[in-house]
Parts: sequence; structure tokens; C-alpha cells
Amino acid sequence: MHQIKKVLIANRGEIALRILRTCRELGIKTVAVHSSADRDLKHVLMADESVCIGPPPASGSYLNMAAIISAAEVTQSDAIHPGYGFLSENADFAESVEKSGFIFIGPRSETIRLMGGKTSAKAEMIKAGVPCVPGSDGALPEDENECKAIARKVGYPVLIKAAAGGGGRGMQVVRSEEELIGKIDVARTEAVNAFKDGTVFLEKYLETPRHIEIQVLADSHGNVIHLGERDCSMQRRNQKVVEESPAPGISKEQRAEVGALCVEACKRIGYRGAGTMEFLYENDQFYFIEMNTRIQVEHPVTEMVTGVDLVKEQIRIAEGHELKLKQKNIRLRGHAIECRINAEDPERFTPSPGEIKKYHPAGGPGIRLDSHIYSGYRVPPNYDSMIGKLIAHGATRRSAIARMQTALTEMIVDGIQTNIPLQRRIMGDEGFRKAQHHIHYLAEMLAREK
Repeated sequence: MHQIKKVLIANRGEIALRILRTCRELGIKTVAVHSSADRDLKHVLMADESVCIGPPPASGSYLNMAAIISAAEVTQSDAIHPGYGFLSENADFAESVEKSGFIFIGPRSETIRLMGGKTSAKAEMIKAGVPCVPGSDGALPEDENECKAIARKVGYPVLIKAAAGGGGRGMQVVRSEEELIGKIDVARTEAVNAFKDGTVFLEKYLETPRHIEIQVLADSHGNVIHLGERDCSMQRRNQKVVEESPAPGISKEQRAEVGALCVEACKRIGYRGAGTMEFLYENDQFYFIEMNTRIQVEHPVTEMVTGVDLVKEQIRIAEGHELKLKQKNIRLRGHAIECRINAEDPERFTPSPGEIKKYHPAGGPGIRLDSHIYSGYRVPPNYDSMIGKLIAHGATRRSAIARMQTALTEMIVDGIQTNIPLQRRIMGDEGFRKAQHHIHYLAEMLAREK
């Protein structure tokens, strides 16, 4: 056991404040590291000590491993909490922290490395019996009949993808056997032109999947539990906009089944800390896509329905304690929805940095606001545009939406633009209210409005 007496928070904004609050509650001293643009951040002003680690660009400050570890040495911290983003899923950073004699509040570096590679993660999950998107085992062969047999087995529609690729190049959706070979050839040509590698593979194409993720907690003694699921299907350009828990339409049996698979997978890889298994979900089927080896932006919705403080659990696990919670203790009560509040133009989505002239946070029954902003605070142009997360909890999904609508009406952020008008439109949208949304739904909704 290592009692943690001082934590260095290697992050900024709302998550840094969130970590500081839990440290305070546990009687742990805090060190805030910050860039020169972030001297006036709320948690920097509240922390027991603060250290400036570099210039505004993240590359010189929040991504500067040597500066962060030096700050931990100078302040004689015991542990480093990386939050999310920045260095939170950087295996080299986790390794450097532990080699320098500090506790990394997160998984072991080898686990981060294993789950960070899409192919290695998928291979581990297949071994653990977690369902993945069905497809070809590796590259498609040259033989046309073999290709047809693979596609038939997977079932149409299928997606041809470049093995070396990304950014949508070398990708072809195939809806019938007649067009398969032609589209494989097109994908191979595109892949050669874009990546100088014509290797392509095939996966089942999911038309309108939902994005559902399972929250897990694991200690270093082999105990693992899951805390139910979150639905994060309201996305724009792969960025989550609204998240909720529990996911609409998921039965207790489905939750128990997929949760148990995630728990077994974590035991298999020797996972430690808080983590999230992300899935696409369509036609009552879960398909694993990736694992996030850190706390997530949307963790509050899970906290609201389970009553578990996930950051507190992260710290306890890092100290070497066994989980006090057993799976049978985890009950999901009511429904929680989170709206991400961004400093951006609600129509064009361009960032809107600047000074907040007037600020009035929302309140009332079941409302939680995780935000670092205050009147007079200047939102810098150097970082992600998220300035807060508004969370509403109610006995039912309908009451959580109603409370969220009131809270969005109540919240005032003057001097900069925010996406609050967009969030109000989402909460009033008929398809969202009936839980008919999927990962392409918000893009379609915005196109309809145009």
C-alpha cells in the first residue's frame, strides 16, 4: 500500500478541477501544472501549489513529459493523475512516471500499449470472447472466389478498407456480390495511390449503429466490476455531443451479458484502474471497437446513476487498495444525460475564445455542472473548445430530458458564443426524445435544419 499524500494534476480545465475536488475530499494535497496561458484557471488558483510548465501550445506544456515529471520532483508529489486527453493514454509517459518513482493514476504502461493498438486490442478481445465487427482474418486474398466466400460469410453490406489507411481513403461500401470484385479493385488502387500499399481487408458494414460503451473498474488484486453502459451516439465528426446512462433500449440481461464479457477481458489483460470498452451496437448485437485506458469526459453520467465517485476509485486503486464494491452492489438508479458545453459558434462550429463577461450556472434538482469557468475568465484559443459539462439526473429518461431543457434555458454565458442553442434543439428533437438516434443522426439532423 502507498498512501498518496500529494497528487500532481497533469491536465487543465474542467477535468483538472474535478480531480482537485476529489483530492480535497480525501485530504490529499494538490499540485496544478499549467501553461503560461492558464494562470487564471480555477483549479490553478485553488491548488495547494502550482507550477508553470511552459508556453501556451500544448506541445510545450501539457504534452511536455520532462517538464511534468520535473514539476512532480520539485514539489515532492507522490502521484500523477493524467485526466483525459493530452498524455493520459501515452504508454511512454506512464512508464516514465513510474520509472521516476511516482505513482501513475491509471493502468500499467504495457496495458496502455496493448490496448492502444487497434489490431492488438481486437486480437485480445477476440481471445477473451468479446464480440468484434466480423470480417476477413487479415488481408483479402487475390482469388476472387475466396473473396466472395468471405463476404458471403460476413453478410452484406460489407466495407472494404485499406490496411495502411485512414481518412476514408481506400474505403468502399459493397451492397451486393455483383459489385464486390469491382469495388475491391477500386479500393486497392486507391490504397496504392494514397499509402503505396494495396492491402485491403473486409468488415461488416453497420448502417446506423449506436455508440455504446461499458465502464469498468479493476484493482491490482484481480477484482473487476462494470458500472453499466453509456450511450454516446449523438456525435458530430466523431466528437461526442450528448451522452447518457443507461442506454435506451438495453435490457438488464444484455447489460449483464456484455458487462461480464468486459470484466473477463479486463482480468485477461491484467487491467488496473478505470477504463471504458467502446462498442458499436446494431440489431441487438454489440461489436467491440476500442478501449479507452483512462477516465472519460462523460464519466459523470455513470456517477449520477451508480453513486460511485470514479476519480476516488482511481486514486484508491493506485494506492493499492482492493475494490470495496462488488458487482452485486452496483445498481443503476434513474437516468442521467450530459450535454457538452463548447465555446463555439452554434451554427458554424468555429471556436469562440474570449472573455466571459457574465456567467450564471444552471442549478435545481438533479443538476450537476462540471465547469472551470467564471465571470471574467478568458477562454484561451489554444485548447479544446469544451468549457463545461451540464448533467441532468431524473427518475426516468423523460424527466432527465425535461430537467436538462430547464437547465439549458437557465444557463448564461455572455461574451463568447456557445453551443447551448444546439443542445436545446437536440433536447427538443423528436427522434432524440424517442431514442431513435444513432451515430449519423446528429449530422442528418443538422443537414435537415440547413
